[in-house]
Amino acid sequence: MFVDRLVESIKSKKNPSVVGLDPRIEGIPGYMLEKAYREFGKNLKGVSMAVYWFNCGLIDGLRDIIPAVKPQMAFYECLGVDGIDVFHKTVKYARDKGLLVICDGKRNDIGSTANAYSKAFLGMADLGENEKTPVFDVDALTISPYLGYDGIKPFIEDCRSYGKGIFILDKTSNKSSGDFQDLCTYNGKSIYEIVAEKINEWGESLMGQCGYSSIGAVVGATYPNQAKILRRIMRNSYILVPGYGAQGGNGDDVVPSFNSDGLGAVVNASRSIIFAYKNSIYADKYDEADYVCAAREEALKMRDDINRALEKKFG
Repeated sequence: MFVDRLVESIKSKKNPSVVGLDPRIEGIPGYMLEKAYREFGKNLKGVSMAVYWFNCGLIDGLRDIIPAVKPQMAFYECLGVDGIDVFHKTVKYARDKGLLVICDGKRNDIGSTANAYSKAFLGMADLGENEKTPVFDVDALTISPYLGYDGIKPFIEDCRSYGKGIFILDKTSNKSSGDFQDLCTYNGKSIYEIVAEKINEWGESLMGQCGYSSIGAVVGATYPNQAKILRRIMRNSYILVPGYGAQGGNGDDVVPSFNSDGLGAVVNASRSIIFAYKNSIYADKYDEADYVCAAREEALKMRDDINRALEKKFG
């Protein structure tokens, strides 16, 4: 089951953080882009191959200290079919190196279309004559709850059949998340509280041996007060926490998403790690050819910051 594999990896590496593989052309080292352009042309293929090399370097340099990577699908889709191919290759490369892969795709639709999305990322595509094959084959996927249970059910079924996981959007890290998520309903509860109750209910059907469910939630580090409320509602749900680093969150901000056992949450940082070599604090130590060294140092700093905050809170 996905959540058991996640918890096992977090414990073995003593690190409840993941790295978001969200590549942007302005962050790819120039020498890497130039090499890709020479080999493949100054086109989407060239950019996509530079992204793949960039990702592989990060995976090789970080795989011994992080439990998972979280590629954001949009950064690959914007590169067209070549970008989708690189996403697929990145997923395979990361899994071959022993990392879990959480795809940040935020998928959802009505039942039949949700079923197709789920087949693409978590389940199997039909080949006819009772034959099936995996497609992207990620370990977990972020999804949206706002079409109701018939848009969630196909993902849950594939999680059960194939040992995968989902993280359902609840209280997201962006500034305008409150436009809808904070609205109060007829019974005085906010929408994010109602969603959390549903996540908790759905999660009971996919409990792992570790005591947590493979149906989790997304709760931003930028809203620690709301995270306290949501942690109480979803005691057995694993929480994916974006917003650390570039979006302003720190170790103390993410602690409310954890339980007193030091588990229950996995924290994501993307830009602050993968583009760390561009940060002025590393300018005297690393150039663009040392982007992996800078990323590793920043990832270790993040790990230690979170563990320090957890130790201070829970002992």
